[in-house]
Amino acid sequence: RITRLLHKERAYHPTYFAESKFDGLAISLLYQRGVLARAATRGNGRIGEDITQNVRTIEAIPLALELHGAAPAGMRSALIAAIASGSIEVRGEALLDRDTFRRINKEQERQGKPAYANPRNLAAGSLRQLDPHVVRERGLDFYAYDIVDDLGQRLHSEEHEALRALGFKTDPYARSCADTAAIEKLLGRIKSARAHFHYEIDGMVVTVNENALFSRLGVAGKAPRGAVAYKFSPREATTVVEHICVQMGRTGALTPVAVLRPVQISGVMVSRATLHNEAEIKRLGLKIGDTVIVGRAGDVIPDIRRVLPEMRTGKEKVFTMPNRCPICAGSVEKAPDGKWARCTNKRCAARHRESLYHFVSKAAFDIDGVGPRIVDLLLERHLIADAADLFELVAGDLEGLPGFAEKAAANVIVGIRARRTIGLARFLVSLGILHVGEETAQDLAEYFGSLERITGATQAELEQVPNIGAIVAKSITDWFAAPTHQRFLAKLRRHVTIERFHNVRGTALGGKRFVLTGGLSAMSREEAKKRIRENGGEVSEAVSHATDYVVAGDEPGTKLERARRLGVRVIGEKEFLQLITPRAS
Repeated sequence: RITRLLHKERAYHPTYFAESKFDGLAISLLYQRGVLARAATRGNGRIGEDITQNVRTIEAIPLALELHGAAPAGMRSALIAAIASGSIEVRGEALLDRDTFRRINKEQERQGKPAYANPRNLAAGSLRQLDPHVVRERGLDFYAYDIVDDLGQRLHSEEHEALRALGFKTDPYARSCADTAAIEKLLGRIKSARAHFHYEIDGMVVTVNENALFSRLGVAGKAPRGAVAYKFSPREATTVVEHICVQMGRTGALTPVAVLRPVQISGVMVSRATLHNEAEIKRLGLKIGDTVIVGRAGDVIPDIRRVLPEMRTGKEKVFTMPNRCPICAGSVEKAPDGKWARCTNKRCAARHRESLYHFVSKAAFDIDGVGPRIVDLLLERHLIADAADLFELVAGDLEGLPGFAEKAAANVIVGIRARRTIGLARFLVSLGILHVGEETAQDLAEYFGSLERITGATQAELEQVPNIGAIVAKSITDWFAAPTHQRFLAKLRRHVTIERFHNVRGTALGGKRFVLTGGLSAMSREEAKKRIRENGGEVSEAVSHATDYVVAGDEPGTKLERARRLGVRVIGEKEFLQLITPRAS
């Protein structure tokens, strides 16, 4: 791939850097003036959870930076300056080593509690604990692999050298490789030795070592062209396909799913595996009742690797995708090659229900307190017909419903009203347009800037957007041209304010979510909201786990109590003003 992209630079031969793909939780550490100021999970790539207090308990993470060894010559002065008066962002992986994991499970067994499934899940759960003392007792470890800031590094391998000089652990098996033959040789050694490592890895990450070339190669979709994750073959187990069911997605897509006789793979009990489509079933030669080998793709997602026809008894049954929707009995449209099938009934109840689940999800409106169970209840009681109806609900509509006392009903309404203002990209995601996910929505928002420009764009204009081709462009124009969608959009926009896109990358509060409680002496609440948005932040009315800061002014209300209960960071007016006031350069 790189050779093809660099065909005009035939004299240029990149070198590579290969490092372990740790099976832990990716986190980011921000040091300001050499002191750990913030730690966050990767989240969705833009917004993660604040886990600063818990990360401070990990012994392998320095609370203050200083140079302990020889840093690369081209980075030394920049590192010293950043430690003294600047900032350094370090990324790496928090994990539990195998011995610690076994010790914790033995203690669980001694106390008569269930054992944890695997080190990765336990590490991730530990970092989300509300009590830092519990995190300290778990004994997490940390390996650093990236410096985000430009500190003069020419090579990715130099970043590893600098990280070691700063006191971080780095992958002891990482190596520079002159060519692909060297990469393959290293992979062979790691594959045969990884069973003896004291921590879990599920592959290797191979990167172009020259940072300038890595940047020049750019990104395709979500993945940088100058890097590849080599996944090791998943651990496998043998089981039986007892049934094949069909699941419905929000766009009407029908997906066959194998219902398996439960089996453990890598410490996780697996009972279902996606079959993707009818073409995959034919490729596998799979029948209901077959004995199969099941793996976990990337050691995570269960999938069927191979059918064992020699184990057949003669009672196995052939499966075919239905011609009628299993939910509404509407006609099913199928691809000639069997790679997709879709219910054509736009009024299909299951399709509509899935679209509502998607609308309230974290990827879209992220309505605190409203999930599938509440959506089901609202539909069952005919309190909503579409997503726009959510914004017309009042507390009295919910009081008396199962599980809804007065306070619970009020909390749901607060959660809904808190999301009346939404960014353009999130709004596009919420609409559930076929082929438009988070990345495409972001591309559209950045290119057009407003919903009006997107709805008025022709297919040809849409195809000018980076990463959008003819199929996606047609899907977008078809969606906005449909009369039912136009009516829904008009109804929804009576309740929701869609913020025009402005590029907030590099701004002080980019992507941070704020909740205000109590009065501020320096400005009105509306002015404070405006200043947050001008600095790239988001304002919410309800405190949730997704909240980054609660700003507590004079006489704060119950939001302050909820913030403390959830472990959300609370700041006063003075600290808030420092965040929104541009610093002199």
